[in-house]
Order: sequence, then structure tokens, then C-alpha cells
Amino acid sequence: MQSISNDNFGPLIAYLLPGATVLISVSPSSPTLEGWFATSPATAPTIGGFLYITIASIAVGVTLNAFRWLLVDTIHGLTGLPIPMIDFGKLGENVEAFSLLVESHYRHYQFYANMLIATAMGYSCYRWRRGDLSLGWIDLGIFVTEVVFFVTSRDTLRKYYSRTVQLLEKPGPVSRLISF
Repeated sequence: MQSISNDNFGPLIAYLLPGATVLISVSPSSPTLEGWFATSPATAPTIGGFLYITIASIAVGVTLNAFRWLLVDTIHGLTGLPIPMIDFGKLGENVEAFSLLVESHYRHYQFYANMLIATAMGYSCYRWRRGDLSLGWIDLGIFVTEVVFFVTSRDTLRKYYSRTVQLLEKPGPVSRLISF
């Protein structure tokens, strides 16, 4: 089995964790999922269950990513963070640097934005199972978490966009401004 490394950490956080979050949220409604996530020694998950939950988590995570693109990217674009016009013809010798930007900013953006959607779905399942409309500390915690996921997704996407533009722009006579 491959260990976690820089090569697979990005997809792990971008797809697997948000997908598993949704599956855990819906598992009380599915005996099959409950079996895959079993935690007591008597019902401990099997190797097959572990494999199923991993594959299902990735599939759900990739599906969440499509909804992320549709919803969160659109909201960010409409609220002042549009997709920049990038000339990938200038990528050339910058492929490694671009890959670093993807792994250090875009994958994290995907995680925060995908978790924004996964948490909303999980919270909806929680509220549906609970069956009442009273609010408490858990609800406040979820709201704060969602705000943090949204703001952090925006920040990581902004950094990805600005640093990609810096990397792929054509140097001109004016020196670049460095922002921290």
C-alpha cells in the first residue's frame, strides 16, 4: 500500500475526505454504509468494506467537486474573484512551478470548497434525522465552520489565481510587485 506523500496528499484532501464526510453523514440511513463504517470489534469493517468506502468516498468527492465548480466557483466569480485569463502557452519550463501552485493552493481550495458543500449536506442529514427545528450550539458551530470554509476557499483560490498569473505573465519593463 502506498503511503501518503506530496504526490497523493492533494487528491486525498480534495476528494477523499469530503466524500467520506458525506458518506458518514448518510450512513445512519444505509445499513450497508453503516457496516462499512462499523466501529465496534464485533462489527469491525472488513478489508472489502475499507476498499468500498475508499472508492465510494473518492466517487462522492469527485461528484462534490462538480457541484463545487457549479456553485462555489460561480459565487466567487460573481463576487469579484473571476477566473483570470492565463496563457498556458507560456507554461514551458514553468511546469514544475505550476504543479507546486496547484498542490499548495488549488488542492487546498478544492478541499475547503468541497468541504463547504459536504458539511452543508452532512448538516442537512443531521437536521433531517433530528426532526425538529430548535437550534443549539452544534448549529452555531456548523455555521461558523461553513463561514471559515467559504472564506478560506476564497483566500486559497485568490492566491492560486494571483500566483499563477505572476508565473505565466510575460515580464515587462515594469518590475513586479510582490505581495505577501
